[in-house]
Amino acid sequence: MWGRSDRTLKGATWGRLALLLLLAASAPSFGQSAPPLSTGQTLYLPIYSHIWYGDPGRDDAPRMLLLSALVSIRNTDPHQGIRVTSAQYYDTDGRKLRQFLPAPVTIRPLGTHEVFIPKSDSAGGSGANFLISWDAGSPANPPIVEAVHAEVLGTRSLAFTTSARPIVTK
Repeated sequence: MWGRSDRTLKGATWGRLALLLLLAASAPSFGQSAPPLSTGQTLYLPIYSHIWYGDPGRDDAPRMLLLSALVSIRNTDPHQGIRVTSAQYYDTDGRKLRQFLPAPVTIRPLGTHEVFIPKSDSAGGSGANFLISWDAGSPANPPIVEAVHAEVLGTRSLAFTTSARPIVTK
């Protein structure tokens, strides 16, 4: 039979292993080059207003956990601003729910613009997304656009990120 310290040591060892695996998976790969400069793009960003989890219950449906989402648009160019011209939010079925920018927003060099979707706004569903368009007067480093999804439940919390990728809209 294991004593308390044996279980703690075993748990600590597994915790260290999990942390090392997480760090290794999130580390940049060697030889990774910077993306090419651009004068603008449209980016697709997945959003999760909720996630499904667990085993289906009596009604044959899994449980649903509502999440908030913080969309972060980060200008990575140290020398010039970029202009975000559109941040359109779509639901799981592809219906446009909202335009988050009534007018273009300029993000200064190395600055950030944020959009927040509260947990109470579940209209997007598990397949929600943003189309975010930006431009620059001359070639610039493309922004990093991510969403941090979160829920805090007492002493437990869930948080994860999604990343945008450029798409062609023509």
